[in-house]
Amino acid sequence: MLNDKTIQIIKSTVPVLETYGTAITKRFYELLFTRYPELLNLFNHANQRQGKQQTALANAVYAAALHIDKLEMILPAVKQIAHKHRSLGVKPEQYPIVGEMLLTAIKDVLGDAATDEILGAWAEAYGVIANVFIEVEASMYEAAEQQQGGWADYRAFRVERKVVESDVITSFYLVPQDGGAMATFEPGQYVSVKLDIPGEANTHIRQYSLSDAPGKPYYRITVKREEALQDKPAGKVSVHLHEQVQSGDVLWLSAPAGDFTLDQEEARPLVLMSGGVGQTPLVSMLNTVTAANPQRRVIFIHAAQNGDVHALKQQVKELAERHPQVAVHVVYNKPTSRDRELQTYDKEGYIDLPWLKKVIPTTNAAFYFCGPVPFMRTVNGLLKELGVNSADIHYEFFGPAGSLETAEPAAQPQSQQQQHAKG
Repeated sequence: MLNDKTIQIIKSTVPVLETYGTAITKRFYELLFTRYPELLNLFNHANQRQGKQQTALANAVYAAALHIDKLEMILPAVKQIAHKHRSLGVKPEQYPIVGEMLLTAIKDVLGDAATDEILGAWAEAYGVIANVFIEVEASMYEAAEQQQGGWADYRAFRVERKVVESDVITSFYLVPQDGGAMATFEPGQYVSVKLDIPGEANTHIRQYSLSDAPGKPYYRITVKREEALQDKPAGKVSVHLHEQVQSGDVLWLSAPAGDFTLDQEEARPLVLMSGGVGQTPLVSMLNTVTAANPQRRVIFIHAAQNGDVHALKQQVKELAERHPQVAVHVVYNKPTSRDRELQTYDKEGYIDLPWLKKVIPTTNAAFYFCGPVPFMRTVNGLLKELGVNSADIHYEFFGPAGSLETAEPAAQPQSQQQQHAKG
């Protein structure tokens, strides 16, 4: 436990972290990768280049300082991050390295303002917080390995099938190479895929949602090929999976992780809202609930550019035809002439409040959504306008945690979210 003096010193640094948090975390990663380059094997380099990881860490440090006297307030965020750490393979012995680099970064950025007293308080506080992470992750490692069909670290899976779902999205059906049992998972969870790509100096790890229901003789991941854009390069892992990985090849997977999961005890209506490849965890939820609780009312709303890039649409359509309690609504912002001819969508343009009021008959429901950040900001705002209870809103970020507020501050504590990488 931290004493009152240490707590007060940490709290006194909150305004400083709000201003300099991202500068500190940027310097932290520079130090970390310079002195411990082997840790580059654990990180998404694209997120580093785009500054997403630095902002996410700044938010986490800010939240820890803000709630240092009530660490139970950040326990949900700790568990979310711990899921990712377990999936990646973060080990207890790496925490002292992180602490050393973080304190050095604070000193480098703040200079003389980072007094010995402040650095000492942060060293003590970091030790307490690190121990919380280590304990939580230890239980997660044990649970992942000890469950039926579970395993430690990474396990070889063979690509049983590779199915093109749209112009930019492909599914991979994966079975254990050793022929053994597979761990079950909660709908909405993800696996880490570890790749050694020819010509690349470092191992690349990405998290992909499991896009089918648990209980199948395979895991399915559904991957969007991340093309190069003006402000970012092509996704190395997604391009490799699409272009190089074929049926019969082997991928290395960690056991399923993540806490963006469907509450299967809930009986109220379920509203699933997705944008683009953000549908993957929601399709898993949809497939699960229709099999386990076919009487539960489900509204599935999916937004995409057009039918050419809309994956899994036939599967979802056929499922809805078999289950009258499921209503599917499709929104295309740039429908093709073929889409118009076949009338494959319900709305052209974007999801808006008047339309949402028509297709969602009640706000007394459980709401889950996932997709690109602009889509999620829109959906989050619309649900608030509808008067949906915040406890009924659940969402997931692809990549490091961000903010769904219109103006994103330099550092802001996050809640009600889960994040994982793609690319």
